[in-house]
Amino acid sequence: MRVIICGAGQVGYGIAERLAAEANDVSVIDTSATLIQRVRDTLDVRGFVGHGSHPDVLAAAGAEQADMIIAVTLYDEVNMTACQVAHSLFDVPTKIARIRAQSYLAAHYNNLFSRDHLPIDVIISPEREVGDVVLRRIASPGATDIVQFAEGKVTMMAIECRDDCPVINTPLSQLTELFPDLSATVVGVWRNENLFVPHSADQLLARDLVYVIAHRDQVKRTLSLFGHDETEARRIIIAGGGNIGLYVASQLEARGSRSKVKIVEADHSRAVAVADQLHRTVVLNGSALDQQVLIEADIEESDLMVALTNDDQVNILSSVMAKRLGCNSTLVLINDPVYQGFTNTLGIDAQLNPRAVTISRVLQHVRRGRIRQVHSVQKGSAEVIEAEALETSPLVGSPLKQLDLPEDIRIGAVFRDGKVIKPDGTTVIKAKDRVVIFAMSSAVRQVEQMFRVSLEFF
Repeated sequence: MRVIICGAGQVGYGIAERLAAEANDVSVIDTSATLIQRVRDTLDVRGFVGHGSHPDVLAAAGAEQADMIIAVTLYDEVNMTACQVAHSLFDVPTKIARIRAQSYLAAHYNNLFSRDHLPIDVIISPEREVGDVVLRRIASPGATDIVQFAEGKVTMMAIECRDDCPVINTPLSQLTELFPDLSATVVGVWRNENLFVPHSADQLLARDLVYVIAHRDQVKRTLSLFGHDETEARRIIIAGGGNIGLYVASQLEARGSRSKVKIVEADHSRAVAVADQLHRTVVLNGSALDQQVLIEADIEESDLMVALTNDDQVNILSSVMAKRLGCNSTLVLINDPVYQGFTNTLGIDAQLNPRAVTISRVLQHVRRGRIRQVHSVQKGSAEVIEAEALETSPLVGSPLKQLDLPEDIRIGAVFRDGKVIKPDGTTVIKAKDRVVIFAMSSAVRQVEQMFRVSLEFF
């Protein structure tokens, strides 16, 4: 696949890194010569210095032969114009743009991005994407990562096995025997900086991070089985009243959450604007690094502090301070990968990586075959993929135990006619089933082939 990426920042670089590693033909455009030089020096891609919305720059990057353009610069208008030019002059088939300003995304303007106006096929709103992740984490405490598939009926969650976890040192096959009615499957394990697909004889160990695919109604029971009986936070403090903080607070209000929410925002005019848009949320004007402000927000009685400012250092330090002042749990937004490796040593409970969220959304549209959704885990070491089985798929028609499936994949759930099926060796996948699969990066291409239309079908 030939792909042009406009923007060589953290998101653009991350996308280029993933696509280049999969042998795609990638060109990257950015106005910064320094960023482009970094791309050229470290990745097997072509780099072009210039504006991604300029026709001559797009032409030089190979727009006439491109299959896709992904515009993820810092500026919405540049991203939109790049997609328009790519469509009008070069007829690029698939156009993806990152749009951050919420005014463009208002429901009554949804016709803006139609083919007759601004022809953008996929809109990525990092604020909403990350905000939805925060909301899922709030709703399911105990999971360090949680994503929904199959119209929300299937949930993938990452669960930490603590020293007191009831199921450690127990073979996975015995878990199935002990809980036969539990619609949950362990599909991946992160242990000692290594991710792998476990076998039935494998045991879980303390400090493992376990990836489980389960029926939505079995999420709380599954978390409890792994020793996580945390209750949903009722007293929440949000550090940062930007787009993400405002989105999270407004969604909690709209959903009728019983949680008491307070926002701490350093900028006075922004604090006033946020307060005007919310009804039940208390907005405090002050720095999240100011101990007195946190005390005024009743940090010592809070269940959860969510740090969502635009400054990684503020997010980290304010969360550390919150824990020392008595806050029960913290969730931190971190953009810079340099900081992501040592948050646990500081006592931070969980972190969010907006780049990973955006890359997952892009991969959903890069993957070939009937792929409906993709979620990248552990910096691309594996992917959770929801795909629709076709009549010609090699998965269809035979019991799973008779199929020669790759070692590096595990089928976690099958969604058929609105119902979730926990797969076992006797399960037979039918055409139009949606299959949720955990696949190591080495096996992603094989998964794509399983869900592609065969030429024999025509």
